[in-house]
Amino acid sequence: MAQLVGVSRQTIYAMEAASYVPNTAVALKLAHALEVGVEDLFALPETVPTRPLGTERAVLLPAGETPLPGQPVQLCRIERRLIASAPSPMPWYFPLSDGILSGPSRRGAARVQVFAADTDFGSRLLVGGCDPGISVLARHAQAAGIELVLAHCNSSQALRLLKEGCLHIAGTHLRDETSGESNLPAISRMFPKHKIAVVTFAVWEEGIVTARGNPKAIRGIEDLARPGISIVNRESGSGSRALLDAHLKRLGISVRGVRGYEREIHGHLPAAWHVQIGAADCCIATAGAARLFGLGFIPLVSERYDLAIPRQRLKAPAVQHLLDILSLSRFRRELEGLGGYDTSDTGRRML
Repeated sequence: MAQLVGVSRQTIYAMEAASYVPNTAVALKLAHALEVGVEDLFALPETVPTRPLGTERAVLLPAGETPLPGQPVQLCRIERRLIASAPSPMPWYFPLSDGILSGPSRRGAARVQVFAADTDFGSRLLVGGCDPGISVLARHAQAAGIELVLAHCNSSQALRLLKEGCLHIAGTHLRDETSGESNLPAISRMFPKHKIAVVTFAVWEEGIVTARGNPKAIRGIEDLARPGISIVNRESGSGSRALLDAHLKRLGISVRGVRGYEREIHGHLPAAWHVQIGAADCCIATAGAARLFGLGFIPLVSERYDLAIPRQRLKAPAVQHLLDILSLSRFRRELEGLGGYDTSDTGRRML
């Protein structure tokens, strides 16, 4: 059946378990293969009024620091008690992997010792970007039989790798300071308009992440030049670095007057973690990163995080399924709850 319809076996399982609703093309192929009408396979659910999210009392397990409202927890019921455990923001475990490097890399090439030689790596989608929220998309995609491999890189790197054919999808948040437009000007400079599609993932807030309680009383970018204030910076090419540079230029502040400007950290969560452990007083990152670590946050700008996809890949079943997930209410609720994202335009085609 999976071969007839052009999807993975996991996708068939997910449809049978009612955990995934196929798009129109897949539904028509299923109906044709089974020689029945689409309405014989699928029916609209009864309309149920949307209810507010429920709240329950739970036993909060002790942690290093007491979690604050807005921080995530995992739940487990033990007999009659609901237990809440705050997961560590840092992954203190061996990462998922398919192999190990067996020798030194040279000019981007390397030899890899593969754990399972018969694995079909071509069934995956490689997504590059710096938004931690993509991990939420990956979890929902896995339930639909789609495996995402997340390549951590900044927005400029992601677009460059996409252009070189090294990614299936690139995530980006590059704001044009002249127009205020997110991503489209940068993408248009790199790709012919008819070659690339741009779909909104979400809108987030980016700003200054401070220590819990903001003990240094930081109020804006101008405070970064005060004596006794230190930062960790994002690497050149990242949207966060560009945002900081634009504000410093507008205020006439030299980068030499910002302590820690030269300390580059790759990623929103690693930058926020340096603030959390006291290695810096602040950084530029997203509201979601601040929330995850229970840190302070001073908003500077709302930005759109988009997914850039080569148009020839839009008809691939895995990509179509991925775009369908963006419209699921349960996916949007989780993204809003964990990272404070605005999902009003999630799934909207921008180009």
